[in-house]
Amino acid sequence: MAAYLMVYHKDADHGLHMAISHDGYMYTALNNGDAVISGDTIAVQKGIRDPHIFRGPDGGFYLAMTDLHIYGKKAGYRETEWDRDGKEFGWGNNLGLVLMKSYDLIHWTRANIMFDKLDGSLSDIGCVWAPETAYDYDRKKLMVYFTMRHRTGKNKLYYCYVNDEFNKIETLPKLLFEYPNPEKEAIDGDIVYVGGTYHLFYCSHDGTAGIKQATSNSLTGPWTYIDDYCDYEKGGCEAPHVYKIIGEDKWILMYDVYSARPKHNFGFAETHDFKTFSNLGRFDRGVMKRTNFEEQKHGAVVWLTKKEARKLERYWNARR
Repeated sequence: MAAYLMVYHKDADHGLHMAISHDGYMYTALNNGDAVISGDTIAVQKGIRDPHIFRGPDGGFYLAMTDLHIYGKKAGYRETEWDRDGKEFGWGNNLGLVLMKSYDLIHWTRANIMFDKLDGSLSDIGCVWAPETAYDYDRKKLMVYFTMRHRTGKNKLYYCYVNDEFNKIETLPKLLFEYPNPEKEAIDGDIVYVGGTYHLFYCSHDGTAGIKQATSNSLTGPWTYIDDYCDYEKGGCEAPHVYKIIGEDKWILMYDVYSARPKHNFGFAETHDFKTFSNLGRFDRGVMKRTNFEEQKHGAVVWLTKKEARKLERYWNARR
């Protein structure tokens, strides 16, 4: 492994964007910063958000995204602000995910998963957001976990198992993690396995929204709650994601600083032990750099080989 691929979305176009880094610190967007896949070509709501990319044990790349366009009315895709009554189902109130699989990051298969079609008990869900993929080595199954709530209830983290083709959910959602204070919420989970321990990073809505973690000996819990914040933001941030620097005992915690002004940005922290985190600042304000993009939202990173990275760069450079 010799490179890093970051996926993210932008509010401006609700499409999938990609950027490549060769050191884990400086990223350059593919396709000159434009979307590599337009949301209106793959999503029921004509827009995607919260993309996550995962490399499975079969070498395939698994891309999971929220099927949601928050400006669907303005864009002419619907006549109302949301698909359903916001007073009854809350902000966004989407019902679906977009699942895609590829072996070359260029040609993809796709499935649109509508949760109200899985089971009648899910017809009242208020949202299904920010999906991520993991592999359960005990069950030898792919697992997708995500934020979900019923109507306008509290958001919690849930999981389902998915088939190998990544086009069918095989189990109904089960609770993965809920915030220990039932009056507060946990959203945007990201799981990393290090040294025999699973670390679940998530956004805590307990006061100012920020990043906390919980730990477990099992992929699906139970989880031990840790009260400390891992981010360095005074304002709200969400969407944590952790990736390892290749060849080093060093991990980068990345998060979406939606409170940043004048434009939202990503913030970063570094850890060696998952107990202490040092502040790396935001993009372009420290060691983390971006060369040709801005206003990115909700990112995730996966390792690439040098050959894979060069092939992807050549493909998109040739299309400019």
